[in-house]
Amino acid sequence: MDIAAEYVRLGLRFDRIEEGFVDAYTGDPAVRAAVLDESSPEPAELARRARELLAELPSAGLAPDRAAYLQAQLTGLECSARKFAGQDVGFVEEVAAYFQVDITAGAESDYVAAHDALDALLPGPGALAERYAVHRRLDECPPDRLETVVHELSGALRERVRQDYGLPEVETVQYDVVTDKPWSGFNYYLGDYRSQVAINADLPHRLSQLPHLVAHESYPGHHTEHCRKERGLVERDHQVEHTIFLVNTPECLMAEGLADLGVTATIGRGWGPWAQEILADLGLRIDGELAEAVAGASAGLDRVRQDAALMLHDRHATEDDVVAFLRQWLLVPEDRARQMLRFLAHPLWRAYTSTYVEGYRLLSAWLAARPAGTPLADRFLRLLDEPLTPAAVRAELAA
Repeated sequence: MDIAAEYVRLGLRFDRIEEGFVDAYTGDPAVRAAVLDESSPEPAELARRARELLAELPSAGLAPDRAAYLQAQLTGLECSARKFAGQDVGFVEEVAAYFQVDITAGAESDYVAAHDALDALLPGPGALAERYAVHRRLDECPPDRLETVVHELSGALRERVRQDYGLPEVETVQYDVVTDKPWSGFNYYLGDYRSQVAINADLPHRLSQLPHLVAHESYPGHHTEHCRKERGLVERDHQVEHTIFLVNTPECLMAEGLADLGVTATIGRGWGPWAQEILADLGLRIDGELAEAVAGASAGLDRVRQDAALMLHDRHATEDDVVAFLRQWLLVPEDRARQMLRFLAHPLWRAYTSTYVEGYRLLSAWLAARPAGTPLADRFLRLLDEPLTPAAVRAELAA
């Protein structure tokens, strides 16, 4: 049995149950067509098939890293299939099966400390939430300039990534502005080193946040990772399992974690003044040093979104209570909190917030723990090129 090929077929069947479960597929179109010609899959049968493949995996003769990757992915798929079949799975257990991480609530003292830091950075009369709202409002990108800013930042980041990490000469990213989505940005990888990145115009985009959004979705984030893995793992090494990218599997935590570290891995400290200079050439103004300091202070609130998911799905709090919690700690208006709730409550995406929160925490610690003398770029390149799992990264940290 070609267990990697069977894994791909299994993953494609999930997209027939929940459209969008297959985030990207760059493999043989005939395989996808054959799956579409099958009778409608039953979730319980998909769970059974995932367990069969897991049982076959130890005798498949695969290299240890491939076997570990497939074991992690199949475990996530098995849990998704059980949920689709109507089985009651606890939220914490669900997140652990999907992403190889055990989540716990953050410490309120950390959130208080983050508020104190923001309070010092944004002095003046009125409550912190009011001052923070003014700061964010002044930072908003004019809607009619959004595409121009995105393209300018993309070009600058692309140049850095080409220099530091390397990209196929023919790679391209197309940016589209969309509406009525539960996310702020989304990368659709099309294969052959091409991506379509959608940016949600329903939400105001802040000038100081756009470098992170572009880095996350494109350079050196999702687009770059897809390109390098297609060129290396797929075309060079013929590892067919990397022709498919599936939602709610451990590869998502790795992908979102590395993408959230995109600005760190390309620009590093001083990204605020770097962005200020680019935006100034477009006639737009930000205080780069302040933007960087505020972002650093706000990072102390990263676990709030995961806490909100735990409230909603583990403790069964009301939606109004979750919105109030988000507003209290993230200092956002009600409409923004309810947009966050929309993502947290979405059946497909409800656990996904943990990929950002825990992915960033895990991979930033791993990058910081690199051997003495190892450039950050060399360490980050492993994330772009290797089929690492959260468990493998934790094992390296513990070694």
